[in-house]
Amino acid sequence: MQNKTDPKEYSPLALAYMGDAVFDIYVREFVLSKGNMPANKLHQIAKSYVNAASQAKMYICLEQCVTEEELSVLKRGRNAKSYTHAKNQSVTDYRHATGLEALFGYLFLKKDTKRIEELFDICIKCIDNK
Repeated sequence: MQNKTDPKEYSPLALAYMGDAVFDIYVREFVLSKGNMPANKLHQIAKSYVNAASQAKMYICLEQCVTEEELSVLKRGRNAKSYTHAKNQSVTDYRHATGLEALFGYLFLKKDTKRIEELFDICIKCIDNK
């Protein structure tokens, strides 16, 4: 599938929609790299990374090490007016998580998998080191 639209032209919520799936795939691959285990255990580990609170922490970590362009995407996603929010999560965490997902969606649509991998590694270290 070819995407002819410039990723900058997508709304931040459309970027977050794509980024949610991209981030989830990276987390699932990361969790599987820990070894073979029952699916329920894999899911429990993945949930510790794929939730608004953890993604908000990742957002804060990434703010310090992204380019100006990437920071702009993070902020566009964070500031997007969404009419939904995660259950049992603060609105602030949900917005930061949306920003993180928007960045991953943006990089995916740019086909910049190298940068996705670099930023994903930072995200994982941010959670695992705290």
